[in-house]
Amino acid sequence: MILNIFFILLAIPSGFLIAWLARDELVSGKKYFRILIIVSILGAIGGIFYDLTYLSLTFVFYLIISLISLIKSEDQKWTKRKL
Repeated sequence: MILNIFFILLAIPSGFLIAWLARDELVSGKKYFRILIIVSILGAIGGIFYDLTYLSLTFVFYLIISLISLIKSEDQKWTKRKL
């Protein structure tokens, strides 16, 4: 259980790192982040219903990373480009 929580919390710095490394792609990838968020929510719920813990944890990891990327794509200081 502790390892699962650590895995989920590791998504936060990973999301910021990926968003920082791909700053120029954040604005053009907004629709894909939204699609990934929806798929991640559905996958996490499906993993919980079918008792596939690691599948649901993987989708929650993707969900956190894509949420951070979507939030940072709205920040003009972060992307250094006008929307």
